[in-house]
Amino acid sequence: MNSIVKSQKKTVIVTGASRGLGLAICNQLLQEKYFVVAISRSLSNELSNLCDGHPLSIAHLPYDLANLDDIHTLCKAIIEEFGRPYALVNNAAVGHDGVLATMHNSEINSLLNINVQAPILLSKYLSRSMMLNRTGRIINISSIIASTGFSGLSVYAASKAAIEGFTRSLSREVGKAGITVNCVAPGYMQTEMTSSLQGEKLESVKRRSPLGRLASPADAASAVLYLMSEQAKSMTGTIMTVDAGSTA
Repeated sequence: MNSIVKSQKKTVIVTGASRGLGLAICNQLLQEKYFVVAISRSLSNELSNLCDGHPLSIAHLPYDLANLDDIHTLCKAIIEEFGRPYALVNNAAVGHDGVLATMHNSEINSLLNINVQAPILLSKYLSRSMMLNRTGRIINISSIIASTGFSGLSVYAASKAAIEGFTRSLSREVGKAGITVNCVAPGYMQTEMTSSLQGEKLESVKRRSPLGRLASPADAASAVLYLMSEQAKSMTGTIMTVDAGSTA
């Protein structure tokens, strides 16, 4: 683990931090003077540069969230090294694009483990520290696909709908302890996960937006930062959509 000692700043744990939305969230958190524990399977060049530029404010922990059995050990180690967290951002997700009838069961299990079970387990173990602090933020990253559906993404859509239901119910469980639980549901963004969205398909998505464009990872990250803030202390159990209006 990183040798950084416990920080006086509010500690935020971000999963799927190596690229795309996760990287944008880490970047904005650092700008707002949080201490970031960035979790990803590997250290991308972009995340490495971010760590090098903020050596006292961010620590990278390599971990594969498909390994559900050791998530409790991971959470315990984070708390021991960096102190009780202020917030958890469950961003890591996979999206196997394919018709359900031809998807292998292993792909379905992998997607549900990473997209649903891992966020639930992380929330379970880390919310205990937040309860002791009598304050905290849990922010889950969903998708507009949870409510709109999309051909070839039925299992992914199911996983994100599960996270939204989890968010609403957990907010009721932990609210009296001063913890808010919310979702950010981005629309289509130009990230690695949507790299197959090109040409006419991409243009048709843009045309559906009243703004005539896609939302960016920075746009969705800004919503996460708002929910993290004191200004959002009365927001909980909500789904915040960031899609340039495409579902309006």
